[in-house]
Amino acid sequence: MQEYLKTRLPLTAFMQAALLAGSMALGTPAASAQGLFAPVITVDDEVITTFELEQRSRFVRLIGTAGDAFDLATQALIEDRLKGRAISEAGISVSEEDIQLGMEELAQRANLSLDQFLQALAQAGVEPQTLRDYTEAGLGWREYVGSRFLSQARPSEEEIDRAIGSAGSAGIQVSLSELIMPINQENAAQVEDIARQAAELDSYDAFSAAATQFSATDSRTEGGRLPWLPLTQLPPALQEVVLSLAPGEVTDPIPLQGAVALFQMRGIRESATGAPRYAAIEYVTYLVPGGRTPEGLKAAAQTVARADTCADFYSLALGQDPAKLEQVSLPPAQIPQDIAIELAKLDAGETSTALTRNNGQDVLVLMLCGRTAELAEDASRETVANALTQQRLAALADSFLAQMRAEAVIEYK
Repeated sequence: MQEYLKTRLPLTAFMQAALLAGSMALGTPAASAQGLFAPVITVDDEVITTFELEQRSRFVRLIGTAGDAFDLATQALIEDRLKGRAISEAGISVSEEDIQLGMEELAQRANLSLDQFLQALAQAGVEPQTLRDYTEAGLGWREYVGSRFLSQARPSEEEIDRAIGSAGSAGIQVSLSELIMPINQENAAQVEDIARQAAELDSYDAFSAAATQFSATDSRTEGGRLPWLPLTQLPPALQEVVLSLAPGEVTDPIPLQGAVALFQMRGIRESATGAPRYAAIEYVTYLVPGGRTPEGLKAAAQTVARADTCADFYSLALGQDPAKLEQVSLPPAQIPQDIAIELAKLDAGETSTALTRNNGQDVLVLMLCGRTAELAEDASRETVANALTQQRLAALADSFLAQMRAEAVIEYK
């Protein structure tokens, strides 16, 4: 079954502390005991009670989902009713064993046993039934979407050919957010702790907030969000990792030279334009002393302002240590991963100052000189096929759910 359909919780170390503390600001409407089971919403002939809405609001707030917890809970419960009807009509049921395993998996993401997880939920006023309902709904919908739409979602061999560029007419593009943090002996423990927590996020807003606060790249001003990139521009090792992500999922921390990187999948699409693979990529690196101090970054910016092409760096390096400047042409698989990641964002003549060398003492000014294209089928056909299937399943499921909602009679009491 496709990864994007799995029920996921962004339970970071921060959230574990909140769970165990048991003090949550709920922000949901108060209700008297006698009104807890009164209907507040009907979806066709099915009822959503005050109790369910308050419970789901607590749960949504607890797992750190960005947005208004009450509104998110309302929409989720309405969708659960619609999904449940479709699941029931299809004759699908989730076994008690699968529900138990699903709840245990959610607990494990918080590094807790199920008993510990339930105890932490109870401290925040969340009943075990709420977790069970949440898990059962996610598992049932996953099975329903797969059984109904999987045959439609599978790409043909020709579509896979186009996606990997072997037919020269199309390709896969990905939308990513990045979080790249310099690391050295002094900050290693702190950076590694932040990276571990960020890897567990699947909220776009939460990851963007982390990127804004901690990332060293220019994309931090956009919450880490990158423009759509052809898959083939990413480092080969990163292509497989990215394609395995569901929307909202984050990679494990990726160690780079002098940095740690994480990427969040925002979206994947097929492009009508060509997506060539590359035989070689040519680039220049130039070391500027001072590291990521204000003085070092100012000197790096001055260097960038004086270089419009790769050839310009040779005049800048006259009379200096020859080791400061290097012009390289390498196959993508042989380029150091941190450099390859930065090159993926650049067009010819563009620069990056996100990287450092010599244990952070020098800023690495990087300029892309050009890419030499080739037609090749290096990407795994199975990986590409799975990515296309995930994309199409998500679109089919969202479209079907929107249709059901449009046809339903939803009343607020």
